[in-house]
Amino acid sequence: MEEKKCCCSKTTLRDEEVKHDLIVRLNRIEGQIRGIKNMVEKDAYCADILVQSSAASAAINSFNREIMDSHVKGCVARDIKLGKDEVVDELVALMHKLMK
Repeated sequence: MEEKKCCCSKTTLRDEEVKHDLIVRLNRIEGQIRGIKNMVEKDAYCADILVQSSAASAAINSFNREIMDSHVKGCVARDIKLGKDEVVDELVALMHKLMK
């Protein structure tokens, strides 16, 4: 029986500056989400909440593009060069998950 791997069994080492920039983005997104929550708690107008939600969604999409770019140019390219062609199937499966 094949043992199922944890999704977090692999790691990606990132330059400290890159990691810092990603954390800054995530902190900004977290702030946007807290702001939206506050708007809901204060019964803000629906259209205003939707505008803020759309901005948070765009920020998450931008974050995802940055991670995907790094993944393809770094992890995937490295594994293909090492002959680990299964990384292509992993990438396709990842893209299917992201396109739901």
